[in-house]
Amino acid sequence: MPFSFFSLPKFLTLAAIFILAPLLHAQEKPYFVTYSTDLEEPGNLEIAFNGIAAAPKGANTFSSHTLELEYGATAWWTAELYAQAQSTANDSTVSTGFRFENRFKPLPREYWFTPALYIEYEQVSDADKSLLEITGNDGIDKLRAANAESRKTIAHTMEGKLLLSSNMRGWNLSENFIAEKNMNNDPWEFGYAVAASRPLALAGGVSRCTLCRQNFAVGAEIYGGLGTRHAFGFHDTSHYLGPTVNFRIPNGPTVSFSPQFGLSDNSVGTLWRFKVAYEVQQIRDLLNANLTHAKEVR
Repeated sequence: MPFSFFSLPKFLTLAAIFILAPLLHAQEKPYFVTYSTDLEEPGNLEIAFNGIAAAPKGANTFSSHTLELEYGATAWWTAELYAQAQSTANDSTVSTGFRFENRFKPLPREYWFTPALYIEYEQVSDADKSLLEITGNDGIDKLRAANAESRKTIAHTMEGKLLLSSNMRGWNLSENFIAEKNMNNDPWEFGYAVAASRPLALAGGVSRCTLCRQNFAVGAEIYGGLGTRHAFGFHDTSHYLGPTVNFRIPNGPTVSFSPQFGLSDNSVGTLWRFKVAYEVQQIRDLLNANLTHAKEVR
């Protein structure tokens, strides 16, 4: 199948956007790999499309597409489901698997460094090119394999992250330490992600406007692998650094963008990341109301 920028995950996301647009609103920090300790509001559902495009040296140009559904289960627990696919020029378009993550905030209030815990199960093939995190010695060689071969290897992986976040004078600083274990008896792999961001304005103006400074946030993030349990460190690992920006459209989506640049020989030269996120307010109450109405009609 030829390379196509459009795919089924993107089509489904865009369809959801048009159907749910009157109900949508999102507030996102401009991070693509790094997690802050912010959780989804209880009862809210965020629908997001996370995309990445790159042209690795010695490999075909590709784009990766991830559909994300994030739900605020409680004030201290957020659950998220990912469905992934990728398209590679001169190769094919393939589904690469799914992820199910949970984020927990163990403390009831904010501190100088607020901690949170992240636990994820992944069933993802080696054809995955989403680069949602970098661990171990993952690098450019993995992106050069043909889809027909790489999709045959399916990894069942458990991943944990320690999330730290602090806020001061409008700035957010977030740090993640990642530990990942392939259940096929591979050694533990490690990685990191660090990001900082700030809105262009902390307070809104008197009049309502779309292109106001408070609707924009800017920042930067850096992330990469830290080797394995047998060879911990920076040797033969990949790392990326780039500026980030997002634009929160009033009563609409949040659009994020980032060019990210490889810092080692094992990295892709440039990654182009973008994300569109929408938040459905109190979908739990909306669904309960519809079920109640349906029962009354009967």
